[in-house]
Amino acid sequence: MMKKLLIANRGEIACRVMRTAHRLGIATVAVYSEADAEAPHVRMADEAVLLGPAPARESYLKADLILKAAKDTGADAIHPGYGFLSENAEFARACAKAGVTFVGPSAEAIEAMGLKDRAKKLMEEAGVPVTPGYHGDNQEPDHLKAQADEIGYPVLIKAVAGGGGKGMRKVEESNAFLEALESCKREAASSFGDERVLIEKFISSPRHIEVQVFGDSEAGWCTSSSGTVRFSAATRRSSRKPPRRA
Repeated sequence: MMKKLLIANRGEIACRVMRTAHRLGIATVAVYSEADAEAPHVRMADEAVLLGPAPARESYLKADLILKAAKDTGADAIHPGYGFLSENAEFARACAKAGVTFVGPSAEAIEAMGLKDRAKKLMEEAGVPVTPGYHGDNQEPDHLKAQADEIGYPVLIKAVAGGGGKGMRKVEESNAFLEALESCKREAASSFGDERVLIEKFISSPRHIEVQVFGDSEAGWCTSSSGTVRFSAATRRSSRKPPRRA
């Protein structure tokens, strides 16, 4: 079981992880930018390490500084929260190389499903229907605009590494596309360190059903499903021994 957990995130996300860790008797380490020096997650942690200036690309997205903070404080695990480095396969791989537990999917799983463009390609190969759109490698603005024009408006521009509602822009007409694209890429680069995007046909009245699968290294697992229709949610747990909490 882990002894000391570094949370590579900020705000309420980090605070929730810390509250659970403290209940389990696990020491916590916060990391923070200069702008977050007095933030609640910094005060809540047992230890705190300054990463750098306010911009995320100079602080919360600096994998090398986060790993150094883990080494300097003796943290044996890193929880990425969501956003930032949570879906960064190279960071997960770097943690493993450094002998630090990454509290999240394996690098291989992140590479397969963590990026929206790769996930859509994988689903297409498996014969799963996906929303019409473009998720190719050509990121030239004029090419992306041509793809959006072909798909038909309205469209959604999405950051391939996006999450938490960040890095998305709805575009109603062709002449608004390039401005929205520039804004989306800028937010994606700032929030995720990856400015690449994909384009999807905007669905005006969707019915969203989501299934998440949780597992640990000891064959414990559970699934959770939720739907926006009637705002219902249900959780189904396996009949196996529950995962060891850590």
